Amino acid sequence: MPGKKKGPQVGSGGYRRRGLAGKGPTPPAEMRKGHAKQRAAQAKARRAQGRPQRGKGTSELVVGRNSVVEALREGVPANALYVQQFIDNDERVREAVRVAGDRGGIRLVEAPKPELDRMTNGLNHQGVVLQVPPYEYAHPEDLAAAAFDRGEDPLIVALDGVTDPRNLGAVVRSASAFGGHGVVVPERRAAGMTAGAWKTSAGTAARTPVARATNLTRALEGYQKAGLTVIGLAADGEVELGDVAALDGPLVVVVGSEGKGLSRLVGETCDLRVRIPMPGGAESLNAGVAAGVVLYEAARRRA
Repeated sequence: MPGKKKGPQVGSGGYRRRGLAGKGPTPPAEMRKGHAKQRAAQAKARRAQGRPQRGKGTSELVVGRNSVVEALREGVPANALYVQQFIDNDERVREAVRVAGDRGGIRLVEAPKPELDRMTNGLNHQGVVLQVPPYEYAHPEDLAAAAFDRGEDPLIVALDGVTDPRNLGAVVRSASAFGGHGVVVPERRAAGMTAGAWKTSAGTAARTPVARATNLTRALEGYQKAGLTVIGLAADGEVELGDVAALDGPLVVVVGSEGKGLSRLVGETCDLRVRIPMPGGAESLNAGVAAGVVLYEAARRRA
């Protein structure tokens, strides 16, 4: 009968015991990556520091003599002006070089024509190329927080499905003129702060922040939780602009595209859908004009 004594056993070498050892206390929610409390803490830190959130993007090129001169005149941010070697130095080229030099912070680079052709993918650059850095977008929460910090009721415009940068620039200009605290645009399928938007804003984009929202509906819900009334402009809105009592309080004005208007989810999120009376018979207004009308009325009430 074989003995009951067991022979040598293969062990874990102590690894199992080490695996049972504790890994220390669980870090607080504010320190756990991706946790909602960590995101809230980061947003609070941005507001305290007054720093906008850097948006994703790449440098933009403005090409052609007239376009470059107009961009420089309107204060479009730029970090480099490329001028073709041995170019015909006409009045527009001389003005571009002079304005870039006067503004400071813009590198003047002389480059051969093949290099400019490569940079612009063969566009007709006419020997002049202006490099515009990526725009630094604010966070939507920062717009309302900055207004509250100054003891003011926020007045914010949100754009839903507006894809023309010139319309965005016009809205920024109206917001600046009537005391608005900023403009919110969706991250996708929407106009961004391109050189064209900067030019249309006539320089006001330098002092009126534009925020980019990953999800516009959630951004509007966040404003509502912060105490702001969200009104959406719609041709079939249930209330006329003159009858809206909320214009003199914390307010978000949502403007849709000229063709499709407000998207379904955004329209359902609004506290109120408002129509602008148009006795002249026009069916609709573009985003820049519509926002300007509402912002003027809001500024008049607040005054």
